Amino acid sequence: MTSLLPPSTKRTSADVERDLATRRPLTPLALVGGVVAAASTLVVCLGVSVVGWFLTDAGAHGSPSGALRVGALGWLMGHGSGARIEGVAVTAVPLGITLLAAWAVWRLGQRVGDSVSGHGPDADAIVDGERDWTVPIAVSMFTTGYVITAVLTATLAATPATDPSASRVVLWSLLLCLGIGGPAIAIGSGRAAIWAAGLPPLVRAAGHGCRRILQVWLAVAAVAFTIAFVLDFGTAANVMSQLHTDAGDATLLIVLSLCVVPNAVAWSGTYLLGPGFTVGAGTLVTPNAVALGPLPLFPMLAALPDDGATPGWTPWLVALPVLVGLVGAAWAQRRQPTTRWDEGALRGCVGGVLAGIGFGLLAAVAGGAVGPGRMREVGPLTFDALVHAITAFGIGGLLGGLVMTFWARRTAARAGREAA
Repeated sequence: MTSLLPPSTKRTSADVERDLATRRPLTPLALVGGVVAAASTLVVCLGVSVVGWFLTDAGAHGSPSGALRVGALGWLMGHGSGARIEGVAVTAVPLGITLLAAWAVWRLGQRVGDSVSGHGPDADAIVDGERDWTVPIAVSMFTTGYVITAVLTATLAATPATDPSASRVVLWSLLLCLGIGGPAIAIGSGRAAIWAAGLPPLVRAAGHGCRRILQVWLAVAAVAFTIAFVLDFGTAANVMSQLHTDAGDATLLIVLSLCVVPNAVAWSGTYLLGPGFTVGAGTLVTPNAVALGPLPLFPMLAALPDDGATPGWTPWLVALPVLVGLVGAAWAQRRQPTTRWDEGALRGCVGGVLAGIGFGLLAAVAGGAVGPGRMREVGPLTFDALVHAITAFGIGGLLGGLVMTFWARRTAARAGREAA
């Protein structure tokens, strides 16, 4: 960021050192950054897999190479590869691993952006319209390094029995690098602030509202899942006892469960929206009705409501999304409110619609096949969740925008009377 400021007439040693730090070689640095971003989370998965191998049977069965292959497959599944386990296709994505990879991409992207921020024209030249290829080149090289690492991992870890999809790994890697790494590099290099200044205020406000509504909604969904799990923790403990797990097995099962906690939060969100989710073909879990069949022995499923009729208060949970949209939109507009009714309403409504689309995309990747037979259909009802999210968050955002506009007009009128 500092490298984009106009240079001073006198350059100190600190200025020279800062300039050198932000003008590091663009192409190789971004390429290595992508490799490190992919390898950092891959190493974590490999390490956890090896530790789990020792915890389960002290290395009595299998080999270190087999444990490493399992860790690599877990990392690939976090990138949407899917796999075949004992002949059964598993397509569900453990979003905990995906989030870990996204965090690494974000952090490394920011560092790469800061290290190459001195390349290209300065801030004044960029504002004047001079072409700046620093961020596009850095993003393309960063993505190339990440994809190469992912493809190499898929090549080395794949076997005819597991058969992970390399094409899906490439697609998810591209989405991570372009959707998360790209903005991170732009922010780290200081270009994002310059570009954002040229956007219409409505666009910036709507984007801010979308972020706030999603933050509040995911927090509400996480709290709902936690409460449901804690209230029926005895069932989870009973499942663990039926599995006859020792300390090592229990630790490994807990780690595996943590990998799918984000999936559970997305399921909780679709439940609160109304459409709900399935836990196998022919099942349905919604605030209005719960129809469950035989379930696998997995402790996190203890958070599911009881089969049969639901309590009379649960259908009222569908009011939560509208309330969250209202709170999120009002929170986003509290610092820069507007006194224009149309602008305040549009800010909130557009932000809510964007948040609904964002959550719909999350719901779309939170399910998939997790086993044979009935368990090939597990996860949120994606399209219904998308429609409900857009509608509820849009209405809530509209109301939140109107509330903040009313508050701003009232505050302005009071200030005018005091001045008079």
